[in-house]
Amino acid sequence: MRMTLHTDYALRMLIYLATRPEGVCTVNDVAEAYQLPRNHLLKVAQTLRDLGFVETTRGRAGGIRLAKSPEAIGVGALVRATEEEFSLAECMQAQGRPCAISPACNLKGMLHEALTAFLAVLDKYTLADLVKNRAILGSFLGIGGTVKLEEGTQPW
Repeated sequence: MRMTLHTDYALRMLIYLATRPEGVCTVNDVAEAYQLPRNHLLKVAQTLRDLGFVETTRGRAGGIRLAKSPEAIGVGALVRATEEEFSLAECMQAQGRPCAISPACNLKGMLHEALTAFLAVLDKYTLADLVKNRAILGSFLGIGGTVKLEEGTQPW
């Protein structure tokens, strides 16, 4: 399974928001930190607002911020809400072409089982789990000070 860019960017935006100590930022801040297209991130911010993951305010002091605590934002729930389709193969698509071996094929069931396992793993995690290394993430995203890693250590 490959997530859409929309879901990928939604996760990145939430990580950015959860990493900021003051909690409020602009879409431009996120775009600059990740070097992503602002217009696409505007759509992502609207989706996240419509789904209740972020709050937006207009105007000079406006911006976006988390609408819930990071502990209350499930990764699996976010992926389910932002992905349009979970068809791993054409035979699983509602509008997919019929397959000649469908009546005897076991692949569809195996793929469904794999997708269920994939989502079950994501369901075990929240946004808080994604930002446990908040200081290091902030350093990479240009938020707060810089964190020095000891030689030979990994940032994860």
